[in-house]
Amino acid sequence: MTVHTLLLLRHAKSSWDDSGLADHERPLAPRGRRAAKLIAEHMRSTGVEPELVLCSSAVRARETLDLVRPALPSSAVSIEDELYAASAEELLTRIRRVSDTVGSVLVVGHNPDLQQLALLLASRGDGLERLEAKFPTAALATLTFAATWSRVAPGGASLDAYVVPRQLS
Repeated sequence: MTVHTLLLLRHAKSSWDDSGLADHERPLAPRGRRAAKLIAEHMRSTGVEPELVLCSSAVRARETLDLVRPALPSSAVSIEDELYAASAEELLTRIRRVSDTVGSVLVVGHNPDLQQLALLLASRGDGLERLEAKFPTAALATLTFAATWSRVAPGGASLDAYVVPRQLS
């Protein structure tokens, strides 16, 4: 059985400077831009390059992706409206539709749903307690499982890595 890798990246810190903006339209804050660049460098230095990126259509998620994109030169990207405000279960349903020819997927999205998805899927891993406590902006969780995407099941994954920008600065 092939091992598949699922990476979950919470968008970086967004700006609340313009209170008139709709939530979907909020851009990244300067701190968020710095954090996304740190995560990009981490991904580059550790050789993390998913085959497919599924990204929320929210401005802050797309801007986060733009900043990590230099570390992902050959990744296919899909910006998807349904990932904005998707529940953990809806995210799992979307992941189950990925082609089994794809070995690794990065989802760029939002909390609390990314954290809930990671906790739903991961039954073991060194960073599990930290992940349970908090999934801060620009955090990256790496899960692996030995199943096809269509058969990804709760508790079937291992949390292989959990990185937050604060660790990298």
